[in-house]
Amino acid sequence: MNAYDVNSITLWSMENKEKTMTPKKVLLLGTGAQGTVAAQRMNEDPFVSELIIASKTPEAVERLAGPLDKATGIVVDAQDPEAVLHAAKGVDLIVNALPLAWTKHVFDAALEVKADYQDYAATTALHDDWVESIRLQYVDYGPKFEAIGRTALVGTGSAPGVICAATRHTMRYLDTCDTIYNFVWEGVETNRFIPYWWSPVTALHDMSEEAYAMIDGKLVRTPAFGLPVKRQYDYMEKEITFVEHCHDEPVHYSFNADEYFKGVKNVYFKYAGAGIDYALPLYRAGLLSHEEEEINGVRIAPFDVVNAHTPAAPRYAEEIKEIIDEGLLMDSGCMAIEAYGTKDGKSVLAETHVSAPGLVDSWTKAGVSAEMYLTGHGGYLFTKMLLRGMFDRKGLFSSDMMTDEQVDQFFVFAKEFDITLETTVKEL
Repeated sequence: MNAYDVNSITLWSMENKEKTMTPKKVLLLGTGAQGTVAAQRMNEDPFVSELIIASKTPEAVERLAGPLDKATGIVVDAQDPEAVLHAAKGVDLIVNALPLAWTKHVFDAALEVKADYQDYAATTALHDDWVESIRLQYVDYGPKFEAIGRTALVGTGSAPGVICAATRHTMRYLDTCDTIYNFVWEGVETNRFIPYWWSPVTALHDMSEEAYAMIDGKLVRTPAFGLPVKRQYDYMEKEITFVEHCHDEPVHYSFNADEYFKGVKNVYFKYAGAGIDYALPLYRAGLLSHEEEEINGVRIAPFDVVNAHTPAAPRYAEEIKEIIDEGLLMDSGCMAIEAYGTKDGKSVLAETHVSAPGLVDSWTKAGVSAEMYLTGHGGYLFTKMLLRGMFDRKGLFSSDMMTDEQVDQFFVFAKEFDITLETTVKEL
């Protein structure tokens, strides 16, 4: 049953906040899949007065910033904290679409210039242990942003980001929650060999690691590519096997289990698609190892060899069009949430599916891939809410910590880009 249809509501109370807001100067760091789409949407946003686009690659900066009338492109090496700080002078909002290693430099620049901050992911830069690095975002940087009266919002792409908002939406159907599954299937396959439609180095790095899951109330490591489960939802042409994958969602949800997820005890992130099919045999053969070894007198990490030979993700309209014209094997996928718990004393499954344009539709609408479309627009929707003052909370929080009203507003905005939700509740 559809107990609550977010696609049919309009939130006038949020919209009224726009009347008191003034346009903002925004710094976007990074020109990859997320940054490209977000920049285009920010250029159209009346609440952006000026957009500074920064990257270390002059060609990428010029190609993205050149056609945008609000944009100024600058070359910035994010490894240099002084360069990041210089770029941030005078801005109201910093949007970080850089690799995770440079987050600390951007955090510190935002604090120095007293700007709001948005990050599409969660940093690895604060501690050698990734979970501890995420925790330090909250306990170290959270109070710092709160002290200057600014908001820092992290985990704001598609996953994490859209899927976290959808999971929070799903919680409204439960009184208590025992288990959450987040499923992502990258179901786009083309005649051209494209294993990843986003950063291959990031994807392969995630796949080289043991995963994280929350089991019986504790965050634990699980085998990479392990604990397989099968699903075939009604819009899927075949049954798909999903496996464990090292990702942010179980970590964030474990931190916020009681306050935002109805006391959940078990959380899994399950992944499937061409990228998994490509990486699994490499992992089993030891070719995703980061440890250097000597081969024929040359010391090299197997991971570096694989990464060097993995095709880059397509990012420009003409390239994506060429790939489409060469032929598609499949143009599908899924983003789904299964939440098991109780409602009115009965055991139930609340199941939410996120719908978004596929590859062909994404290119037709925006000249981008399906991955760029969902993750870029997902990121921009959080930006849109920040620009309009729709996050009253100061300090640092993640996308899974939005209020119900903020989640609703997010998906009201998402409808403009054909990103929608459908939730059903089944008694077990």
